[in-house]
Amino acid sequence: MRCRFLMTVLACLSLAACGGWKSGQANSAQGNISKDSRPPATANATAVTNAPSNSTERPKANSLAGKDVKRHIVRMLIRTEQTPNPATRKFLPGQSVMDAGTRDFPDADTAKASPLASALFESGMVEGVFYGRDFISVTAAPGISWTDLEPLVLETLLDHFVSSAPLFAAGTAAGIQIDDDGDFEEKAEDADIIDQIKELIETRVRPAVAQDGGDIAYKGYRDGRLYLSMHGACSGCPSSTVTLKRGIESLIRHYVPEVESVEAI
Repeated sequence: MRCRFLMTVLACLSLAACGGWKSGQANSAQGNISKDSRPPATANATAVTNAPSNSTERPKANSLAGKDVKRHIVRMLIRTEQTPNPATRKFLPGQSVMDAGTRDFPDADTAKASPLASALFESGMVEGVFYGRDFISVTAAPGISWTDLEPLVLETLLDHFVSSAPLFAAGTAAGIQIDDDGDFEEKAEDADIIDQIKELIETRVRPAVAQDGGDIAYKGYRDGRLYLSMHGACSGCPSSTVTLKRGIESLIRHYVPEVESVEAI
């Protein structure tokens, strides 16, 4: 009886020892799993903490913060339009350019009167600059691509209008409007005809050509012939002859039948 009791106790002790070993092994395994799962979390936290320091070096961001961003801002502020003349483009700064009249700069010498026009000519890529009421027309020199010239023009115009610099140099702003006085000796009996012609040019012709970045000025009338000068995008435009004959001449002859022909000088 006592032996059977001892054997039962030994068996229970053996099972307890075995169970404790397995339990300890399980707890150890759980501890290992817990310990193994912690380092990755710490590593991730470190990576997140270090991320901002690595993100400071971004070449693309730096480039966008430079010229690319400036050009993007320029395009938002200054609108560009193509004209019938492929060599000339029209730039609208969204504000008044000339308070009255227009001004044409066909070369670098005449551009000295305006710091803005002079700056455009200094690039060596510009052949002509024209100021309208609310726009500036720029004509590219022969062989110059607008792909290369347009960014330069936009940046030059932006610098001017953002800085509120004067459009003309001191002492040169007098007589800035294109001279509309006749270059021909006119007859007194043609005064009424000339007044009608000038009114048509001011109310019908000039507003229309200004939309294309150009301007047309009255130069004289004699013996049925009307003489006009063309500026901005109209000057040197391949389609200017067609515009002059089929458009302007037809319009003026319709209202003033005394006009027999219109010629550009």
